[in-house]
Amino acid sequence: MLVLQRKEGQSILIGEDIEIKIMAVNGHSIKIAIEAPKDVSIVRKELQEAIEANQSAVVSEFDVKEIQAFLQHEIEK
Repeated sequence: MLVLQRKEGQSILIGEDIEIKIMAVNGHSIKIAIEAPKDVSIVRKELQEAIEANQSAVVSEFDVKEIQAFLQHEIEK
């Protein structure tokens, strides 16, 4: 894992065609902009985890209350 420190207005390049720019820093919150080719999927990790939880629930037994608690926890973040 590469850990970098950036200031507002600075960018990080991934390869030749993906740029992550720090747009604003407000306390513990950071606003970023991601410029990437249209064929590159960009998804928030917590959303991907919720999707995976839903997909695994479809193919196996699951506890609805457990999934609801997980999703509620993610919404409250």
